[in-house]
Amino acid sequence: MADDPLARFAPMPLAKLLGVELVEATPERVVARLVVRDEICTAGGILHGGAFMALADTVGATGAALNLPEGANTTTIESKTNFLGSAPVGMQVTAEALPVHRGRRSSVWQTRITNPAGKLLALVTQTQLVI
Repeated sequence: MADDPLARFAPMPLAKLLGVELVEATPERVVARLVVRDEICTAGGILHGGAFMALADTVGATGAALNLPEGANTTTIESKTNFLGSAPVGMQVTAEALPVHRGRRSSVWQTRITNPAGKLLALVTQTQLVI
């Protein structure tokens, strides 16, 4: 699909609220960064699980949107997250989403969220419905 990735990303107000920065967006790969702030943390000063999930959902949905046929939309119908590490306030995490399956009716995306040293903090698999 030959559209502007930022145009697909822009309508996501939650991504803006979280501070998600889109780094790369192609039909084969989406990368974004997020700096951990107090407002998106647990009481312990680490990135909230919901923020991890929202970051992953944002990049996976962006990838799915970049693969849609003209006039179609997408929505997440399933998501599974494995939390493997933590991210304290001030850390910048990176999310990379890659397609596992891109079909006519759905796509499946796997997102790896890592710290600056490359340590895997969360692994998310989501299914996007084509509507």
